[in-house]
Amino acid sequence: MNLLQYISQAVTPHQAVAAGADYLKEKGFEELVLGKKFNVKKGGRYYLKAYSTSLIAFTIGADTKEDQVFHVAAAHTDHPCLHIKPKAEMAPGKYLKIDTEVYGGPILNTWLDRPLSIAGRVACKGEDIYHPEIKLVDFKRPVATIPNLAIHFNRKVNEGIELNKQSDMLPVIGLFEEGMNKDNYFLELLAKECQVAMEEILDFDLYVYALEAGCYMGVQEEMISAPRLDNLTSCFALLQGICGEVRQDGINVAVLFDHEEIGSRSKQGADSALLQMVLEKIYAALGFDGNALSDSIFNSFLFSVDVAHALHPHHAEKYDPVNQAYFNEGIVLKLNSNQRYTFDTEAVAIAQGICEASGVKYQKFANRSDVAGGGTLGPIISGWLPMKTVDIGVPILAMHSARELMGRKDQEALEQLMAGFFGQK
Repeated sequence: MNLLQYISQAVTPHQAVAAGADYLKEKGFEELVLGKKFNVKKGGRYYLKAYSTSLIAFTIGADTKEDQVFHVAAAHTDHPCLHIKPKAEMAPGKYLKIDTEVYGGPILNTWLDRPLSIAGRVACKGEDIYHPEIKLVDFKRPVATIPNLAIHFNRKVNEGIELNKQSDMLPVIGLFEEGMNKDNYFLELLAKECQVAMEEILDFDLYVYALEAGCYMGVQEEMISAPRLDNLTSCFALLQGICGEVRQDGINVAVLFDHEEIGSRSKQGADSALLQMVLEKIYAALGFDGNALSDSIFNSFLFSVDVAHALHPHHAEKYDPVNQAYFNEGIVLKLNSNQRYTFDTEAVAIAQGICEASGVKYQKFANRSDVAGGGTLGPIISGWLPMKTVDIGVPILAMHSARELMGRKDQEALEQLMAGFFGQK
């Protein structure tokens, strides 16, 4: 599997975790269940899914001792998009529309006039009320679009038009025909897709996603154009790294959190006790002393892996004059003294050493002083899991667009770095 294949499968956080879990299983990882006792041993490889949209994989070296140090890398599975509301049907006149809310901070106009599809998970009636039957669903075909208003009715469109999240971002999924049920047409469509009776569906968590496949582009195919580069580039690199040759004297952890785009404050987000509890369960299962866990955390290292801002070819004025990142010049160390990105000069020096030992080019990025920049997982995780942390990622353009752009060699560099990080002593 390569990055573009993973992106084509990982159309929502649910599918990103499912595809990642399948890949880990193929590579010999054993599945654990979050709410049950861990049965792990030295030399083992394990993974667990947390609430369908987060994934944690870890390896335990054969020579691991309780004073070992963790090598941790974190990314996120979600991306800015449109989420379908519980009562989805909207059928004024001849058009069949679905009611959506904006998830995260997408560039709205990039979602117009594209073939769109629908995916996520559906909860159906189960054997008892506490165990509904969960089904993953992916239409995998163009079932929706959001049409632009013609320039003849919107003469100032090229001067910049603000789109209303409620009235302008409603996908059209078809045309009304005689005999259709205007009240339940979407639910009927969903039931057919899930092969269940409409009455069996209790709830759903569904997203509208950009269907067009990613591709290599440029005269030498030196770039990658694809949806969801933020942050599936990082998720894939972490999966690749943890599945390679790993060090035998410690524990490696790759964690893919959900909900980064909306603040990470959820039970499966980075601003939760999830990772801390998993590390505690690992130490308990190995029979290690609980106090030793704290010592290990203080001596451990975390890469927060998310995308970075590449210099835009038309808008250099938006960037710092000298601290810039470029395509195909290696991974980016993202630095900010106000801790929008984690900053610890000792940790940065260590990160540079890891890059050099792994044979990976790197560059440093800082925002203009009058631009706040976006937040990342790094400050959130290190706030409650105090290990040395550095924010890194591949530089991209059109961040939060329905389709983003990056350098092909940078993905290779990130995968090489993760392989080195998990493989080094």
